Parts: sequence; C-alpha cells; structure tokens
Amino acid sequence: MLMKNKWLFNITMVLLSWISISFLDWRSIKRFFPTFIFVFLINCIDVPIGKKRKWWFFYNKPHSFFHNEFPFLIGPMLAVALWSLKWTYGHFKNFIMLNALFQLIFTFLAKSLFPKIKLFKLVRLNAFQFFLYFFYKAFFLYGFQYIFENKKRLT
Repeated sequence: MLMKNKWLFNITMVLLSWISISFLDWRSIKRFFPTFIFVFLINCIDVPIGKKRKWWFFYNKPHSFFHNEFPFLIGPMLAVALWSLKWTYGHFKNFIMLNALFQLIFTFLAKSLFPKIKLFKLVRLNAFQFFLYFFYKAFFLYGFQYIFENKKRLT
C-alpha cells in the first residue's frame, strides 16, 4: 500500500499529538517543556548521523529533516515526553518502563507498518537497534528534568 498524502499523515500525526497535549495542565507543560527541548536538540544531532549512515530511508520527497523526521519529533515524541514525565516523574522505574513501552510500540510500527505504507523503512538498523536509538534518550529526558528541578530548588 502506498501512502500518497504523506504530508497529510504528518500533519494529522502532529495535530493528534498536540490535541493530546492540550489535556495536560499548563503547569505540567511549562515544567517539562525545557526538558523536551534538550532531548529535541539531541535528536537534531542524531538525525543527521542516522541519515548519513543510512540507518533509515524516508520515501518522502524532498528528503529533508523538515519533511521527514521533524513531524515525528514535534508530534509523537513531544507528546510521549510530556505525558510520560507528567505520569511518572519521581518514579524512575515506572518512567523507564513506560518509555520502553512507548518505544517498543513505535519500533513495531517502524518495522512493520511504516514500510508497508511507504512512509519510511529501516535500512541499516534492525528493530532492536532502532529501539535503542530512541530509548537511550529516556535517560537524558529524566536526568535533565532531575537536574533542572534540583537547580530550581537551589535558587
């Protein structure tokens, strides 16, 4: 099956994620958003490395960050980061387990669904490596939030 309206898929994915975020209270968004920005910047370093090493291939044209990876980062990744911090911050084991679950679901979609609809496919990464590519960032997400909150308490 070929997805002809990939831009529509991307817009829908981002809008659904933002709609879910609208159910968060403003205080939680304000509290956890700086941490998301930190992990987003890590992704801005990771993505060019992954593209150069051909870890994945997007069928979208043009082959640019803003048409391909960016919608995933400002959509589902933003929602997962904010919701998982909201639900589990202060309980590291729960946070890691919830993030592992989210990343397993995304890895499964990336391995099975996305290539079938011609969105993107993994090239030089297997599913486990792709899972690790996203999952390691959960430690940065939690760690940065921990440092951020402790620094705020000290000032």
